[in-house]
Amino acid sequence: MAMSDLLLLGQGADLSSQRGVSCTGKLPEVSDPALVERAKIARASLGDRAIVLGHHYQRDEVIDFADITGDSFKLAQAAAAQSSAEYVIFCGVHFMAESADILTSKEQKVILPDLAAGCSMADMATANQVNECWKSLEEVGVAPKTIPVTYMNSSAAIKSFTGEHGGTICTSSNAEKTMRWALEQGEKILFLPDQHLGRNTAVLSLGLTLDDCVLWNPWKPMGGLTPQDIHKAKVILWRGHCSVHGRFTLDSVNEIRSRVQGVQVLVHPECQHDVVSAADVVGSTERIIQTVSNSPAGSKWAIGTELNLVSRLAKTNPDKEIFFLDKAVCYCSTMNRIDLPHLVWAMESLVANHVVNQIQVSDEVARFSKLALERMLAL
Repeated sequence: MAMSDLLLLGQGADLSSQRGVSCTGKLPEVSDPALVERAKIARASLGDRAIVLGHHYQRDEVIDFADITGDSFKLAQAAAAQSSAEYVIFCGVHFMAESADILTSKEQKVILPDLAAGCSMADMATANQVNECWKSLEEVGVAPKTIPVTYMNSSAAIKSFTGEHGGTICTSSNAEKTMRWALEQGEKILFLPDQHLGRNTAVLSLGLTLDDCVLWNPWKPMGGLTPQDIHKAKVILWRGHCSVHGRFTLDSVNEIRSRVQGVQVLVHPECQHDVVSAADVVGSTERIIQTVSNSPAGSKWAIGTELNLVSRLAKTNPDKEIFFLDKAVCYCSTMNRIDLPHLVWAMESLVANHVVNQIQVSDEVARFSKLALERMLAL
């Protein structure tokens, strides 16, 4: 049964023999009880001095110690709302911790338990590349009527660029609202750095066409486009993607539909356009959770998002049949760098009044980044 397949995934089963792939979808083993006990002691010792924020893609052993769980949008809101905690321990990836530092006060310290927890998508757009892109848009005369919209999955430097040039930040929860706002402010959108979220929102939510969108390749002169391409476009998409969601394919959708009668396909908008177009429901991480939780008993869902979350949904919804859309897709390896050993180390260090792995965004970068983030929160 596919349900047992998913449950096996959650227990660390090796599925490479079934699919012949190198990525097995094997989850890390749970930590030993002694480490769990140390985590409980350290967390209790910190008390109200700290708040732990946990992204939905984290391992269960980390989520167990999170005071607030959510997607990037919800955690950005949570960070902005925390005024009393001395430490904000962010169990996510680097760009999320940067956003938390920007939105919290100077007296508060944001801690990332493992500094190696980055994001491949965020790394696909550097400040130099984006500045060169903007110069090209100025040269062809469209920059004044172009509004940058930057996905939360981006560095603070890119958020700062966005704020400085009159744009805003979006998440998968509010991409439609922010892109509508941008088109009210100008005639074009420069969407950074996830091409799939930008394309899917433009076409499936805003009613634009694929021809209204062009793809900017930062490795080519003028993004590989002609001035005519740029003038014609309504949305200029950056050539970036999520290394997890980008691997789901239309074949995955067709295979699960042929194998499981009555299954509904539920995917994240970071997936490729043909996958999103073929799905029954498309939504942010929070919407995926709500959709499954609110569905009737006995319903069947094939979910195209990160493995930790899908496995957790199977455990928390035993009255439904939950399938991972494609077993060949891994969990988010960078998000999973935050594990219980790193979290314990960070908390025990703070108990000893030794601040480790503090994330600090410079005042110059933070000023315009905060402006862009506050525009998002206001929307």
